[in-house]
Amino acid sequence: MPINELRKRQLFSLEAFPPKKEQSAKSIYEAVSKMARLHPDYISVTYGAGGSDIQQQVTVDLVKHIQNCGVAPLAHITCINSSLEQVDRMLDRLEEAGVRSVLALRGDKVEGGVLEPPFLHASDLIAHIAQRGGFEILAACYPEGHPDSDGVEDDVTYLKKKVDAGASGLISQLFFDNADFYRMRELCAREGIRVPIEAGIMPVVNAAQVQRMVSLCGAKLPPKFSKMIARYDGNPQALYDAGINYAIDQITDLLASGVDGIHVYAMNNPDVAGRIFDAVHNLLMTA
Repeated sequence: MPINELRKRQLFSLEAFPPKKEQSAKSIYEAVSKMARLHPDYISVTYGAGGSDIQQQVTVDLVKHIQNCGVAPLAHITCINSSLEQVDRMLDRLEEAGVRSVLALRGDKVEGGVLEPPFLHASDLIAHIAQRGGFEILAACYPEGHPDSDGVEDDVTYLKKKVDAGASGLISQLFFDNADFYRMRELCAREGIRVPIEAGIMPVVNAAQVQRMVSLCGAKLPPKFSKMIARYDGNPQALYDAGINYAIDQITDLLASGVDGIHVYAMNNPDVAGRIFDAVHNLLMTA
């Protein structure tokens, strides 16, 4: 079922990533199977930059596994360092697998990564998929502004281009201060962006995650969050519990404020996903 057909209620979704070379495919699949038992509205699957046949296949294989678990998949597709032929080959594979919903992204910059015509921006990829047809297209948004933008106001202007190109829903990058999400949502409304916007939440359960997230997406750390990290940095179990509780507090506030959905970056951790879901599922508006 297309994701937008579920929009009469607040969605709860999870993100998974396919196994890398050094990871066991079996352990990843087992973790995703456990996540699927929570019956999220969908599980998204990430996709590495470059579009090689191997990268494409591991993503498609995990998408098929999610479908076999009885959950709708949302397949990521990126255009950085990818040719038109590589993008179309991935779309063909997804179509053959019965996937109808994709999250169209530029992709993270990597060493040697190239953006060149016809895909200079995510909006170009979205327009191409929309013209091709057959897919529901979602896109990313950034509560603190994309790292390459001049701020959230500037970024929302470009976000409108994604929606005009064919994106029918948005999922936000992670953030730790709900005020940033609410500000972005207000700017979207002023810009005439009327599609549903899901809030992306990452429960931080170890200190290494903090440094990685800051370096990758430039997320700011509000005083409340920094205080938590400093207090429990030397106690892994306490930090694990505190990080989950911080995410639950964020989600509770977001749901009460009428957010269209919650997308949890669970890092293939079914325990984290389960604890979040158990705490908030009764708060989700179901109609």
